[in-house]
Amino acid sequence: MTCKEILKYFENWVPKEIAWQKDNVGLQVGLTEREIKNILLCLEVTDETLDDAIKKNCNLIITHHPLLFSPLKKIDLHKDKISKLIEKIIKNDITLYSAHTNLDFTKDGVSFELAKQLGLKEIDFLLESKSNQLKLVVYVPVDYVDKVAEVIFENGGGEIGEYSHCSFRTTGKGTFKGTEKSNPAIGKKGFEEEVDEVKLEVILDSWKLKNILHAIFKVHPYEEVAYDVYPLENSNSKYGAGAAGILENPIAPKEFLKYVSEKLKLKNFRFVEGSKNQISKVAVCGGAGTDLIKEAIASNADAFITADIKYHTFQDAAGEILLIDAGHYETEIYSLNEVHRRLEAYIGKANSEIKVFKYNGSTNPIIFYNN
Repeated sequence: MTCKEILKYFENWVPKEIAWQKDNVGLQVGLTEREIKNILLCLEVTDETLDDAIKKNCNLIITHHPLLFSPLKKIDLHKDKISKLIEKIIKNDITLYSAHTNLDFTKDGVSFELAKQLGLKEIDFLLESKSNQLKLVVYVPVDYVDKVAEVIFENGGGEIGEYSHCSFRTTGKGTFKGTEKSNPAIGKKGFEEEVDEVKLEVILDSWKLKNILHAIFKVHPYEEVAYDVYPLENSNSKYGAGAAGILENPIAPKEFLKYVSEKLKLKNFRFVEGSKNQISKVAVCGGAGTDLIKEAIASNADAFITADIKYHTFQDAAGEILLIDAGHYETEIYSLNEVHRRLEAYIGKANSEIKVFKYNGSTNPIIFYNN
C-alpha cells in the first residue's frame, strides 16, 4: 500500500479543500508514491517524534500542525531548526503529511473528539459550514439514468449528512436537432428528435464537481451532455467549526471544573465564571477558538472550552458563560484517537500488515511551574 492510496482514503474524510485558505495542509516533505512500512501519528514533528518514527520503522508521519507554514527563504542546516528536521526526514526516506484546519473543520475531527473525551452526548457542530455545496442537474435518457447516477455516487455526489446515494428524478421529454457535423447517439442528424429523459438532481461538495463531471462524460451516451450547476447557500452538516453536546447529568459549575480537569488530565487551567447554576450544554473548540464565543452563547451553552484566550476576551465573557482555557495541546491531542481508529480500520480491510502508532510522549512545549 502506497502513501498515495492511504492519503486518498484519509482525504475523503478530511478534504484539503475545507481548510482555512491561508493554511498549508497536505504533503509537507517526501514522496507519496513510496510503499508504506508503518505510520506514526503526532500533533507536530520534533526530533523526538522523528526518532520514534525511525525506531518503529515508520516512513509515513501524519501530523496535525504543519511543519511548513510560512515560506522558507533558505534551508540553513547549521542554525535553523525546521531545516534540520527537513534534512532528517529526507535522509530517512520519510513522507510527512499534515491535516490541520481541515481536521479542525470536519465531523469527528478535533472538536468532536474533544467533546467525546468530555463524555458529551448528542454532539453536533457549533457552527456548520455553508455555501460550499452545489446542485448538479443532468439530463439523461431513461435507459442510462442508473449508470450515470452510479458514477456520481462513486465520486462522492449525493451525500446528505449520514445518507448517501441521494437524488431526485423527474421524467420528461428532451428534444434536440443535430447539425451536419453532429454524431447523435439517438436519432439522426438534421432531424428534430424527442426522447424520454430523466432530470437527475444531486447535491455535492463543490470541490468534487470536476471529477464527477469527468465520470459522467465517460458513461453518458450523448455527444453533448446537458447539465446545470447551481451554487447553494445550504449548511453542510459534514463540515463546520467547534462542537457542542450535552452532559449526561447536569452538574454545578465547581463540580464541572473538577470534571474537566479529570477528563482532560489538566494540571491547571484558566477560566471565568458564567451565569448558570447548572452546567448541562457544553460547547468546545479544540485549539484557538475564541471566534466562536458568541456562537456558544447564542446556542445557549452553559460553558465553552477552548484555548489561547486573551485577557480582554475573558473580561467580556465574565458573567455571560463559563469560559475555560484548557490549553492548545490539551484540547487537540485527542483528535489523534479518531485518526488512529480510521486508519487501522482501513488497513485492516486491506489485510495489510502496516502498523499505526500514536506518539507516546508529549510534544507540548509549555511547562507548568509549581512553586
